[in-house]
Amino acid sequence: MRNLLLEGVVGSQAYGLATVGSDTDYAGIYAEPTTVLLGLHPPARTSRTGRGGDDAVYHEIGKAMTLMLSCNPTAYELLWLDTYTVATAFGRELVSLRGCFASASRVRRAYVGYAAAQLRDLEQRPHPSPQRRAKQARHTMRLLWQGYQLYTTGYLPVRVPDPQRYLNFGQRVAVDGATPVRAVFAEYEAAFAEATSALPQEPDEEPIESLLQRIRRAHLEEETL
Repeated sequence: MRNLLLEGVVGSQAYGLATVGSDTDYAGIYAEPTTVLLGLHPPARTSRTGRGGDDAVYHEIGKAMTLMLSCNPTAYELLWLDTYTVATAFGRELVSLRGCFASASRVRRAYVGYAAAQLRDLEQRPHPSPQRRAKQARHTMRLLWQGYQLYTTGYLPVRVPDPQRYLNFGQRVAVDGATPVRAVFAEYEAAFAEATSALPQEPDEEPIESLLQRIRRAHLEEETL
């Protein structure tokens, strides 16, 4: 992809939760030529494409920053990977600012909210596939654990510490239904309510805005294709 700033492997492979048949998912951030964003018909700011047969989702830098400021888990985790397949100077600077995006209320709302959506789906629209139920269960548990770690320490661990525990949990839900997920969700709701967050009340937008403006200027005179 043209003007790619940052790219890495995300999803189950990054979490340590890949199973036989799991895909390799990529996520990335790119910059559009600034002039094309100013016209009547700006391009889509999210691109879903294949990367050598693998799934990949790329967000334009402005869209990516907006998602990260809301602490969207799938967007924000890109800034916390151990390694990257692509990392330009702008991409590395973005990673260095990862702590500026998070705030206590937004992290709690985003991670608990995403986990609640997964739980509702398990309870209200059970999938016929046990494999699908198992995947939703382990990712619900993973979201709650990651969100709590970020909320209480200010650091987002991407890889879970005991992958087999999550895989076993998923298999249990595939057989027994959503009740174990409801119990874990209630446990984390209580933990969030009692915890003192290490995060500020508001994100630090000034350095994020500065970086975005510099990226926009760097791509201002770029020829469009």
